Amino acid sequence: MKSEQNQLSFSLWRLLRLSSFQIGSAMGDIIVTSIWNRVMISQFGIPAAPVSLLIALRYLLSPLSLWAGHRSDTRPFLGMRRTSYIWLGRGLMVLSLPLLGWSLMRFAAVHDAGSNSDLLGWILAIASSLLYGVGTLISGSPYLALVRDSAPKSRQGLAISTAETVLIIFFAIVGITFSFWMEEFDPVVFWEMVIATMLIGSFFWVFSIWGVEQSVRRQKGITLAEEMAAVGARARESSVFSTMQRIWQDKRTRRFFIFLSLATFSAWAQDAILEPFGAEVFDLPLSRTTRFNSYWQAATVLTLVGGAYLWRKRPPERQRRITSGGLVTMAVGMGLLAATAVFHQVHLVEISLLVFGAGFGIYTFGGLSLMAVMSSDKEAGAYLGLWTISVVVFKGLGTFAGGALRDFFLLSLELGSGLGYGLIFLMEGVGLATAVFILTQVDVLGFARDMGRVISRTEVQIASAD
Repeated sequence: MKSEQNQLSFSLWRLLRLSSFQIGSAMGDIIVTSIWNRVMISQFGIPAAPVSLLIALRYLLSPLSLWAGHRSDTRPFLGMRRTSYIWLGRGLMVLSLPLLGWSLMRFAAVHDAGSNSDLLGWILAIASSLLYGVGTLISGSPYLALVRDSAPKSRQGLAISTAETVLIIFFAIVGITFSFWMEEFDPVVFWEMVIATMLIGSFFWVFSIWGVEQSVRRQKGITLAEEMAAVGARARESSVFSTMQRIWQDKRTRRFFIFLSLATFSAWAQDAILEPFGAEVFDLPLSRTTRFNSYWQAATVLTLVGGAYLWRKRPPERQRRITSGGLVTMAVGMGLLAATAVFHQVHLVEISLLVFGAGFGIYTFGGLSLMAVMSSDKEAGAYLGLWTISVVVFKGLGTFAGGALRDFFLLSLELGSGLGYGLIFLMEGVGLATAVFILTQVDVLGFARDMGRVISRTEVQIASAD
């Protein structure tokens, strides 16, 4: 019998179609984490801490991703392992967007009346954040597992990297589009963007994965009944808790989790405060600060695409040095942004963001390849659920920490806005540099061999030299 590596062919069209899933994801995230938070903090004068906490709320629910990943490994839903869970989660995200619009309308109304507090507005915002977060988490790890399932082992890192590259590409495209669409806050325009996101996102969330799972099964030469029988056997053998206990006992898994968590925390502490930083330090308009994310994400895309071309033949097991190089570059970008804030050099903001984004692209290419390697074939959903927890929880904690530190430095300590933001960016740079050291302690090659990946002696020697 042929190995799965030979049975499963690489299809560029299928990979690109799967990656179009990220168009709706980018649209939703730009509205929730770029436009909504800027309007709430800078337009309505609401403290950054509660706004950042609401953005982070969906990240703090991330154990759901582990549950969803394990369920998609072991318990088919409506006759499918991955697809049904994905559509369930994305449906909840669609339902959350009108609630976000109504909450913002409530805050706009009380702001016009001279207040910045509205109980119903907060209730709607919390409900929207919960629905959006739960939907993201239920669908996230099954989606990554489906992308991984669709590629042979040698291309799994490339497949996941491509999907994430498309997400970052559309972060930039959507950010620029929305910045021209609404240069200053307008309730009618905001509702237009919400409705467009619901319609366009829904289309791509269905189109991108329709029939992919069945196609992969046909290439493997197995029937639905055979796959469900094998899945059922695994379900009887282990629960999500026993599976996670076994996975966590491996020190290589723990160290990789710590590395991924620190890198994510440090990289995203600027998420909720980047637009307010431009407004409060340099008095820049909404249309310009909305493009801040687009600048660094565009640089990320360029280095991701360039990396995919330069390192396309490099086995995913050998991406540690590349990942470290990306983190160092990100740290330099954060250091430059700190200096820009402290010395009030507005002309260097975009350059700092471009450096940070270039490093983020290198780090993303290498890190996603390592995530694919640090997962087993039989329990891909559980492993990717664990890595999703690491990324999502610490992205949320970083987002909240950035907002909380902003309030602490500017409101409690009454530091100047340039110095306060500069200290936050400097702390991010230190965290990114520390993550590099932790990565050197992870035995990626040993884990890969134990999980059945074929690694030649030459590759081991090259990776060790790296």
